[in-house]
Amino acid sequence: MADTKVVNEEELDNEVEDVENDADPSSDQAKKKKRRRRKKKGGANENADEAEKAVDEVSNGLASQKIADGAEENAEEGEGGEGGEGKKRRRKKKKKGSGVKEQTVPPTIPIEELFPDKNFPIGQIMEYSVSDDGRTAKDRYSSEEAKSHDRLQQDLYGELRCAAEAHRQTRQYMQTYIKPGKTMIDICETLESTARGLIKENKLEAGLAFPTGVSINHCAAHYTPNAGDPTVLQEDDVLKVDFGTHIHGHIIDCAFTMTWNPRYDKLLDAVRDATNTGIREAGIDVRLCDVGESIQEVMESYEVELNGKTYKVKSIRNLNGHSIGPYRIHAGKTVPIVKGGEATKMEEGEFYAIETFGSTGKGYVHDDMETSHYMKNFDVGHVPLR
Repeated sequence: MADTKVVNEEELDNEVEDVENDADPSSDQAKKKKRRRRKKKGGANENADEAEKAVDEVSNGLASQKIADGAEENAEEGEGGEGGEGKKRRRKKKKKGSGVKEQTVPPTIPIEELFPDKNFPIGQIMEYSVSDDGRTAKDRYSSEEAKSHDRLQQDLYGELRCAAEAHRQTRQYMQTYIKPGKTMIDICETLESTARGLIKENKLEAGLAFPTGVSINHCAAHYTPNAGDPTVLQEDDVLKVDFGTHIHGHIIDCAFTMTWNPRYDKLLDAVRDATNTGIREAGIDVRLCDVGESIQEVMESYEVELNGKTYKVKSIRNLNGHSIGPYRIHAGKTVPIVKGGEATKMEEGEFYAIETFGSTGKGYVHDDMETSHYMKNFDVGHVPLR
C-alpha cells in the first residue's frame, strides 16, 4: 500500500502542474482536464481500496485456518463432554519398518531375531553374601580390575543369555501346553521342536544340550520315552521336565516340576525354596559341602500330607548338582544337596547347575527301567571305531 500511495501522489503533482500551465485555454478544455483528473484520482483510490481488501481477505483466511486446525485437534483428543457422542476419534497411522518383532504363540521366531542388537535379557543377578571366613568375593562390586575382567566376557555372557532366553520362552510355552492326557512322546517332541526353533539349531554351533527328561512320580530323573513308549500323563502325576540349550557349547541346564493336584504343593514349595537357597549360597571360594548343608536344612524343614499321613521331605543324597564345561554337561565337580561331601571350592570362571531333588520316600535312588539317556565319557582315551 505504501508504494501505491507514493505513485498516486506523484501523479497528482503532475496533474497540478498541467493545470497551472494550461490556465489560458478555453473552459471546455479545462473541464475535460478536470474530468481526467477526477477519473485518475478515482482510479488511484480504487487501487488502494482493492489492496486493502486483498490484505483483509488474507488475514481472514489465516484466522479461519487456525480455527479449523484447533477444531481438528480437539476432535483427535477423543469424544468428551456433551454432544461429543457423534464424533469419531482419528487414529494415528503406524510407522512402517520399525524392525521390532514380537514373539508368536506358539513361539517360532529365533531369539537372535527378537534381539538383533544382541542386548539379551539379563535376568536376576545375585549379590555375594558377606562372610566371616576371609572370602572377598563381595569386593568384586567395587574392584575396577574385576569389573574390567567381566567386561571382557560380554560375548560369552551374551551367548549364555541368548540360550537362557530360548530356554525361558520354551518352558513358559510348555507350561501351558502340557496337560493330563498327552503322551510323553508328544510332550518331548513339542518341547524339542520349540527349543530348536528358538535357539536356531545349527549342528554343533547351537541346539539342544542333552536329551529331554520327563520323569514321573517315583522316577526322580533321567527318563526320556523311547520310540513306541505309550505312557500317558495322568492328572495325579508329578512331572519333572529337564532340558537344556546351548550356543557354541555354553550350556543352560534348567528344570521345572508340574502337578495338577494341590496336595503336592508343599513338595514343590520345599524343592523351590531349597533351589533358591543353593543359588544364593553359591559363589567364588564357597565350599561345595557348605552349599549342600544349606540346601538340606531348608529342604527337610517341609512336610507333606498325603492320604491323611504326614511325610517329611527328604533330599535325595545320591543326586547332585554339577559344574558345566564347554560341550560338557558334567565337568567334574558335584554340588551335594545334603550335609557332608567334598570341601572343594567353587572357582572364578566356573559354571554350575544347582539341582535339588526332594522326595517323600527314603531319599535314595537306584538305576531302573530302560536306558534313554547318554553322555560322552571325557575320561576315556582315543578309541578306534574300526
